[in-house]
Amino acid sequence: MAKEKVKRKAAKANEKAAKPKMIAQNKKARHDYHILDTYECGVVLMGTEVKSLRLGRASLVDGFVQIDGHEAWLHNIHIPEYVQGTWTNHSAKRKRKLLLHRAEIDKLEAKSQETGHTLVPLALYFKDSRVKVEIALAKGKKEYDKRQTLREKQDLRETNRAISAVRRRQGIA
Repeated sequence: MAKEKVKRKAAKANEKAAKPKMIAQNKKARHDYHILDTYECGVVLMGTEVKSLRLGRASLVDGFVQIDGHEAWLHNIHIPEYVQGTWTNHSAKRKRKLLLHRAEIDKLEAKSQETGHTLVPLALYFKDSRVKVEIALAKGKKEYDKRQTLREKQDLRETNRAISAVRRRQGIA
């Protein structure tokens, strides 16, 4: 009996470790851009930033990635100051270095210099107690593309409603 409990606890711990804990998402980016490719990368943070993120406080809305001198930097990500921090607290909108392999940085630099391409952060999350950022190589949508995407979502929602209504009627009748 005791061995089974230990096995169940270990299995639960493994499940918890496998699932990333989401801190913030940039839903606006998926609306404004065509996502071409995504990358997961680490972030260089200060201790007070990590503590603030553990409270689930961050905003990716105005964020973007810029490559300077073969290094990737994350700009305009708002991580508020840690409430219980002292003089060692961080500034809320400082630029943060991203941890990527050299080949990935070179590839992103070449792709992002093409017309209309940009690098945007999509999500900020904890993975195995480390903060990770999902960034995307994206191309800006035109206004008609945004309307088309909204129309497709609405059509899909309506068809799903109609299908579920038919299934309910068949189940009742």
